[in-house]
Amino acid sequence: MGNMKDLSIKKLYYSISEVSKITDIEQYVLRYWETEFEQLQPQKNRAGNRIYTNKDIQLILYIKELLRGKKYTIEGAKKILDENELGKLPAVEVKDKKVKADKELTTDTEDNHSSLKEDLEEVKSFLKLLNTKL
Repeated sequence: MGNMKDLSIKKLYYSISEVSKITDIEQYVLRYWETEFEQLQPQKNRAGNRIYTNKDIQLILYIKELLRGKKYTIEGAKKILDENELGKLPAVEVKDKKVKADKELTTDTEDNHSSLKEDLEEVKSFLKLLNTKL
């Protein structure tokens, strides 16, 4: 089914309106986050419009998860982004794991396992989102 179309979906750059649709975040919020999070610095094209990469989109989804999913404040989310390179577990989860590891190592590895699974699920749904929204 329409295979050629699928190839064109993997764009290198997205406009702010596309990113807004993909991430389900208002454009003014995206622009505000840019002023707050130094990690989020989309490039601008010659016309001065923001152009977002897939990495930018993943960062936005991570910030969205911290602020809206985990209910962090902007300051709290900033700290986490400063402490972790993208893709690492938020500090809170890591602390929980250390506590568990003291009791018994087996639960710790199982924990890691499930969070990896969740990450993969998240990536899968993100890709699905990309395919449906654009």
